[in-house]
Amino acid sequence: MASSKTIIAKYEKDGATFEIFVDSDLAQDYIQGKITDPLKPLEVEEVFKDAKKGERQSSEKIKKAFGTEDMAKIAEIILKKGEVPLTTDQRNRLIEDKRKQIISIIAKNSIDPRTNAPNPPLRIENALKEARVPIDPFKNPTEQIDEIVKKLSVIMPIKFATAKIDVIVPAEFANRCYGVLKQYGIKSEKWLSNGSLQATLEFPAGLQSEFFDKINKMTQGKVETKLIEN
Repeated sequence: MASSKTIIAKYEKDGATFEIFVDSDLAQDYIQGKITDPLKPLEVEEVFKDAKKGERQSSEKIKKAFGTEDMAKIAEIILKKGEVPLTTDQRNRLIEDKRKQIISIIAKNSIDPRTNAPNPPLRIENALKEARVPIDPFKNPTEQIDEIVKKLSVIMPIKFATAKIDVIVPAEFANRCYGVLKQYGIKSEKWLSNGSLQATLEFPAGLQSEFFDKINKMTQGKVETKLIEN
């Protein structure tokens, strides 16, 4: 029954313990919403009071705790509300995934205050390593940003900022570019008498280089842009 990926998921209620054997990877897939069938992670459709000893939990206590003996509903509650341990490999993968998300958020929203240029992801990644910033695999990336930026600021100049830019797109490119401008956040817009589109955009400062590259390519460099000081 058990394999190297088998773990015990545990749920406690009213002083009783309810344990199930699950595949560690499939359990995480279910918790993260990658699969929807709560029975799929189960190695065996049994509820134990002590899984290691093979002692099954009584039907009476199961029904009292879960209000049902339907294994799918029981598994759903245990997996979503109980304790599901991570393997070392899973924990490392979660940390790496969170690290990438955090680097992306900081790169998009921050600048080097000395130059007002965006901070490249590689610079942020190296600073994270140098500062030995711990990443919480269970905490939302956005909830960790403030504390992480405080530690990074000791290693590198960093400032969260918003870019406000005036743009005039020539008439021949206006309709084609409108969707892209909208993606970056149009605060105001005006169609000029010659068919050109004048707009004011506001978006995270770290996206400036990306925006200028994209809009210049789309207009063959004929766009007019002006950075507005905040």
